[in-house]
Amino acid sequence: MKQRYRLFKRGWGTYYFQDVETGKQESLKTRDKHQARTLVHTMNEAVRQPMLNLDIARAYLKGSDSGFNSRTWAWVMERAGEGKQGATKERWLRAVAEKPFDIIRDLKLTETKAEHLLSVLKEGTVSTNIFLRRLHNFALDMNWLLAPIIPRRQWRPVKFQEKRAITLDEHQKILAGERNEEWRAFYEMLWHLGGSQSDVATLQAENVDWKNRTIAYSRMKTGSHALIRFGESVGRILQSRPRKGLLFPQIGSWKESDRAKAFSRRRALVGINGITLHSYRYAWAERALTAGYPERYAQQALGHRSRAVHTAYARRALVEVPSLEQYEQPEPSPR
Repeated sequence: MKQRYRLFKRGWGTYYFQDVETGKQESLKTRDKHQARTLVHTMNEAVRQPMLNLDIARAYLKGSDSGFNSRTWAWVMERAGEGKQGATKERWLRAVAEKPFDIIRDLKLTETKAEHLLSVLKEGTVSTNIFLRRLHNFALDMNWLLAPIIPRRQWRPVKFQEKRAITLDEHQKILAGERNEEWRAFYEMLWHLGGSQSDVATLQAENVDWKNRTIAYSRMKTGSHALIRFGESVGRILQSRPRKGLLFPQIGSWKESDRAKAFSRRRALVGINGITLHSYRYAWAERALTAGYPERYAQQALGHRSRAVHTAYARRALVEVPSLEQYEQPEPSPR
């Protein structure tokens, strides 16, 4: 094996070493030839041993795992996607098809270095960061990688853009600019139910219980059950929708990304920025908290299992908390 460090002596008698890979030279701060040779030998051994261990591990794996030297990241992407279903699988396939992943798509796992993954992160977005982590960890968990390519603490932190709720004024502007009755009804249902765009778009007439005036469905993303009682406004909207099958036949047949683009065009036409269809979900949670709606009811309406999720959705809500002094004062006795 080629030696990483080379020993040489300066004209004034001091020994130096040179890194043959980088060309860097540095003094060993000694004129003793034996000591200098020992230092350089130790440095070369420190480099050789990890490489030797890695080569030994590769040799063992090559003998026990026929695909060890042939697996590419494209192959891992495909295997990881096989365990996903529905909308989750669609998001996965859409994410790994993005251009930044082309940097490693045809690269073998055994030839991948940290610089390759860092290049993907540099070219990508927050979504790239999230899905590259999942891809890397999946390969690691399946023992297709000998060790983490990027240590856990060295991954760039995920920083989401701040999301906000749509206001009543913005919602009314959206409705005022929309002439399509199905889309108007869809936006109204988002406002009143707080459901995700996919859940509301795929609601069926069979999800509606007119006797108890409730709407029940299983969330596409998590599978958790959502149940919400509706009032007069939603009742009028439901009366205008089909009695069988999808409540929104056209919108329900569209892809999630197509619905998002359509909403983006609509808000741009009325001069609104910084919101998405998911902003209706934030708005519902904030309105519920502001109105004093019990959190356990909000959880059931939104289809959440964790209190933390609802708290996150409603973190921007404004609630007027009465003073403790008011609560300490005794109630006036009846006359």
